[in-house]
Amino acid sequence: ADFLRAYMLGFAAADAVAILRVEDLYVESFSVTDVKMLKGDHLARAIGRVAGKDGKAKFAIENATRTRIVLAENKVHILGSFARIKVARDAVCNLILGSPISKVQTNLRTVSSRLSQRM
Repeated sequence: ADFLRAYMLGFAAADAVAILRVEDLYVESFSVTDVKMLKGDHLARAIGRVAGKDGKAKFAIENATRTRIVLAENKVHILGSFARIKVARDAVCNLILGSPISKVQTNLRTVSSRLSQRM
């Protein structure tokens, strides 16, 4: 059921199969408007900030937190372990709220190094 749900949300087949193989992988979904009420161009700009130029912001968050992120219209879907989903969600929410990408990436570096030491 989780495999099908992940695939239907837009995750790659290999990422969806990982849910079957790895014990503690979850999918969390939320809407951009759950974080901040935005309409029209402001909503599009917030989604664009999460994606970044050529997808760089999204890839930076994915690589730092070892999660997978899918942006589908105004929804954000995150696949990963529980602790890593929280870090990725915080980074995405900060971008939606208007933090500069450089500040978000600095926070990601410190938090991901802390996560790596814990594992």
